[in-house]
Amino acid sequence: MAKDYYSTLGVERSADASTIKKAYRKLAQKFHPDRNPGDKAAEEKFKQITEAYAVLSDPEKKRQYDQFGDTGFHQRFSQEDIFRNMDFGDIFGSFGGEDLFSQLFGGGRARGGARRPSKGQDYSMQINIPFRLAVQGGERRIDYRSDSRVEQIKVRIPAGIESGSKLRVAGKGGPNPTGGPPGDLFLQIEIDPDPLFTREGSDLLVRVEVPFSGVCLGTSVEVPTLENPKRVKVPAGMQPGQKIRLRGFGVAASGRRPAGDLYAIIEVEIPKTLTSEQTKLVEKLQDLGL
Repeated sequence: MAKDYYSTLGVERSADASTIKKAYRKLAQKFHPDRNPGDKAAEEKFKQITEAYAVLSDPEKKRQYDQFGDTGFHQRFSQEDIFRNMDFGDIFGSFGGEDLFSQLFGGGRARGGARRPSKGQDYSMQINIPFRLAVQGGERRIDYRSDSRVEQIKVRIPAGIESGSKLRVAGKGGPNPTGGPPGDLFLQIEIDPDPLFTREGSDLLVRVEVPFSGVCLGTSVEVPTLENPKRVKVPAGMQPGQKIRLRGFGVAASGRRPAGDLYAIIEVEIPKTLTSEQTKLVEKLQDLGL
């Protein structure tokens, strides 16, 4: 998939070096792994903005990127070329230094030509996880075929992970033929739907049916949650589609991110058939303009 380094950093193609550096530092502070422990999506974003900065901060690489476009540029430059002779202390500044670069990118060549040990090939595979595991977090065992053998791996799933996110399992990629460290295994996460709940960011939504008399006069209903049902009051006159908020019953808290909320969406329960007595009462209500 083509990359747009300018969009990655959120700058115009006409941006000067100072603007590019300022944009990178702002994003690096937001997505730095130390500020987002266990958040693989943030780590991946940090890697993307760092690669973009490594290209756009180098006049010659930037010129070739502008001239040949993303595809042509990457036909000429490998990832090692992108970071070769870069001052990583200047790139990362107070954000982590060369040790962080080695951890995230697995090698490269630092300023002065010192060769970092290269890694084996990275592998990737897609796994599907249950909705509730994604929301609450936990562990998942997966069967992983490597070098003609099946290995069972235990993976920690952070609470609140989203579809499309990637988890890195260090050292489970391809072996290094030169004796260096093996590559990593990247798991692309897809989340199975849930029969009751849907998700919007850190919040959960669930639909709850209330009898017509209940929305007219007020009532109480049981709302499903991820644990045990919770009974809540429905005020008189509540309209279909309105929501009742259950604070803290959404996506589980993770790191500095607080727990989300659960919203019960009110739907009016309309019976398919009526008894004769119910029919007479509804007809009377109709006569009264209700």
